[in-house]
Amino acid sequence: MPDYLHPLRFGSFITPVASPAAQPVDRALLNEELGLDLVTFQDHPYQPVFQDTWTLLAWVAARTSRIHVSGNVLNLPLRQPAVLARAAASLDLLSGGRVELGIGTGGYFDAIATMGAPLLTPAEAVSGLDEALDIIRGIWDTTAQEPLHVDGTHHRVAGAARGPEPAHDIPIWVGAYKPRMQRLIGRKGDGWLPSLPWLKPGDIERGNRIIDESARKAGRDPRDITRLMNVTPQYDAEDLAELAVEHGISVFIMGADDPRELRKFAQLTAPRVRDRLEQGRRRTAAGSGTSAPRSFREDPIPEALTARALLPADRGYARYTSGYFRGARPGLVLRPESFAEVQQAVRFAARHRDVPLGLFSGGHGLSGRSLNDDGIVIAVDALNEITVGDGNRVRVGPGAQWREVAEALAPHHLAITAGDHGGVGVGGLETTAGIGWFVRERGLTIDHLRSVDVVTAAGELVHASADENADLFWAVRGAGANFGVIVSFEFEAHPVATEVGFAMLAFAPDDIATFLEAWGTTIENADRSVTGTLMIGPAGPGSPRAVQALIVVDEHDPDVVVERLQPFAALAPLASQSVQMVPYAALLAAPAGGEQQHGQGEPHGHAGLVRHLSADIAKGVADLLASRSSFILSIRSAGGAVADHPADATAYGWRDANFLLAILSGGTGEVEQRWAQLVPQMEGMYISFETDTGPEVLARAFPPDHLRRLRELKALWDPTGLFRDNFFIAPVADPREQDVQP
Repeated sequence: MPDYLHPLRFGSFITPVASPAAQPVDRALLNEELGLDLVTFQDHPYQPVFQDTWTLLAWVAARTSRIHVSGNVLNLPLRQPAVLARAAASLDLLSGGRVELGIGTGGYFDAIATMGAPLLTPAEAVSGLDEALDIIRGIWDTTAQEPLHVDGTHHRVAGAARGPEPAHDIPIWVGAYKPRMQRLIGRKGDGWLPSLPWLKPGDIERGNRIIDESARKAGRDPRDITRLMNVTPQYDAEDLAELAVEHGISVFIMGADDPRELRKFAQLTAPRVRDRLEQGRRRTAAGSGTSAPRSFREDPIPEALTARALLPADRGYARYTSGYFRGARPGLVLRPESFAEVQQAVRFAARHRDVPLGLFSGGHGLSGRSLNDDGIVIAVDALNEITVGDGNRVRVGPGAQWREVAEALAPHHLAITAGDHGGVGVGGLETTAGIGWFVRERGLTIDHLRSVDVVTAAGELVHASADENADLFWAVRGAGANFGVIVSFEFEAHPVATEVGFAMLAFAPDDIATFLEAWGTTIENADRSVTGTLMIGPAGPGSPRAVQALIVVDEHDPDVVVERLQPFAALAPLASQSVQMVPYAALLAAPAGGEQQHGQGEPHGHAGLVRHLSADIAKGVADLLASRSSFILSIRSAGGAVADHPADATAYGWRDANFLLAILSGGTGEVEQRWAQLVPQMEGMYISFETDTGPEVLARAFPPDHLRRLRELKALWDPTGLFRDNFFIAPVADPREQDVQP
């Protein structure tokens, strides 16, 4: 009885009739009105009685605002995969992340051949689909610097440029009935999409088993693969509930054009199926604790939290299954809306120490530690207050995102230096340090923090500042996730010009090590109003290495901006350049389609701090970039005004570092080895970009004296280690134990 713990979704399967042409669109609009999640259309390009499915998808996406669209399934032999990938990504961007890609071999091979495609055998069609999946994903993978090469028998690309990147991680659902196709889904697909009337008894069990076994052999979690089902009105709510409970089907697509059937499906069938699955999962949770915290019958969720609490079957749960890069499946999500409710959530979590505990502020955290599998997540994204007070004081909730803060402060000509991406949550960044676009001029985000309100491990609401609970205030500025749930921050904002200079320079250096050393010297000697970041990927075969520089100059005069950029322009040949004056809030604006959270799997990221980009560091980075693996390396400014504060002013102690090196990669052995060779030359670490854990990693995260003090404070504020899932600092109460390794 598999349960893949996916949220339930309901959609429709509309016939794309050519006459009357408006009918499929009208049915799609009705679907959105009824609250369905998805509208799909079959794809038979050789049928003149049908409209072209892709044109119809685009038109429906333009006419709707919420519902997702997909082919069911697209006819691959008649849709060249590289072009299809770009079309899907483009429509996803234009629709704000509402495209799913259902795809199949076409099935009717003789009819397909009449449209000019080669006449394929079923085996050839499966091989072609296998190749197409590599091409489609390759086109979407803009993190890879080299052009895409796939030399397939049926589909090939020879040096295709990658992109555009979709607005969200588009899942690829495959229509399949035979074992070979099901094994392909296990290796490369994101979903299995058969039609129930075509299945024989035992087919679902066999299909799930084949897909699961194939996924495990490929090193994948079978739960990463969604199980979908096309159904017809002959199947009632009990039939579908059995499929959900017994077979893990989580997406039901009703094949009907009759508005009455669609209304019945959305208003009667879907709620009944949802209730049945939720009841089943709650029974499982109470009995075994495998899919949610143990026995809520013995220890029920506090009444104030029940209405907004989410289990895997609940609508809205999907928001908490993905960070920016990492996937997760928490057993229970608690979503408090007040300080008092956060206190209840923390006390509840303290009674369930047998499962992990994540603190989710609402941003895109790279490490993904705010979420977990089978544990409790306390999501404070509803606490998103932004209030501008007197004397440049600003009160901000942990659930706000930094782009929202920038937008709220812009009319007051104020800003708080905070990160370089607007989708980052206030709670996640502020408890780490905060290295942003004004770091060299204004220091770290924590340097502008004046007080916090914290719910401690004991469930108490505590105020901390330089004058009240000063030790706790010291600790939360760099190791905050260890000491409680911060429910409110008070900052002192700083002035900002109406517009600042923003430059994007693409360098093509002949010698990367020499370039990096010169870049470091230039940044350190620049006016403090200048902050820069380098983004670098490995060069592809026969391709020059491109180094992108993003530079912000906090100056309203364009002539001064250009003057302060001149030293950088001379560092290496420029492949392209752009300099513009923009509001600071525009630097943190949301991407097209809004901020999307569709991470899957486990990310691999590392970070380190260095005082200077010395010749040795530059050579080590050049060796890293010589790797044949795909990854992105960033080198961010981290100095200037940061060093104006004493090293022991906050838990973050690396005040002398001028640069932050961070890498996001596939975790290949080659990259890991080359990064490890760089680590001894680094001084400290920035924990938000690090995915490794363990005592040796913790020892790099804090200077020794800081770590000793943090362990003492942990014993005072969280002696049992309730907050343990984000760079856990082991408590020590006896000073004689201070030299014991964490």
